[in-house]
Amino acid sequence: MILETPVNTQRVLVVEDDPDILDVIDHNLRREGYTVLHAGDGETALSEARRAVPDVILLDVMIPGLDGVEVCKRLRQDPLTRHIPVILVSARSDESDVVLGLGVGADDYVVKPFSPKELVARVKARLRPAAASGSEGREERIAHGGLVVDPVRHAVFVDSVPVDLTATQFRLLKVFARNPGRVFTRDELLTRVIRGDAIVTDRNIDVHVRAIRRKLGSYRDLIETIRGVGYRFGRPGGS
Repeated sequence: MILETPVNTQRVLVVEDDPDILDVIDHNLRREGYTVLHAGDGETALSEARRAVPDVILLDVMIPGLDGVEVCKRLRQDPLTRHIPVILVSARSDESDVVLGLGVGADDYVVKPFSPKELVARVKARLRPAAASGSEGREERIAHGGLVVDPVRHAVFVDSVPVDLTATQFRLLKVFARNPGRVFTRDELLTRVIRGDAIVTDRNIDVHVRAIRRKLGSYRDLIETIRGVGYRFGRPGGS
């Protein structure tokens, strides 16, 4: 009998500097179908959290550089990462340590040594409320460098700064960001963004794109004009 890996698009950032513990956590999470990201110190954890905006963070307290408590505190201060569930993992089991960890904004606290099954269960428990928050199913956040499109919150961030888009502009950007490298004609974009509350014509698709570019600032060139055809969403740095 062949066991298939469950299909799952959710991302877990594991912040752990012990390679043996990391291997165990990585193996068990991937077996459940999660995409696993790694960071071995506090500074890298903050950078990776802002870059990838994962669905949950497993954060060891005793890591090089900034410790886990300080990392959690900074995650909660950043508008881009403050909503991400954080599970602190520590060998410290004193009540004062648990209170301190939860006091800086952690959602859960797991004491080492732990059962891999327990850890996976904790991850699932933290993800379940987010997955159930949308009546039509949860759409994943899309990150391209410092540009983040969050369909659940109907929000866009450029280097952690919120960007104010109209409903039509947001739908256009979401279509682009979900399909990097694909060329869309104006007619295709029309069929994807038209709603009862929006009046969009072939001609003013160009107007909306110009407005989006202006609001994206340094990321404006991600939306490329394909002369005579339409538009294509590129990648940071033109890769």
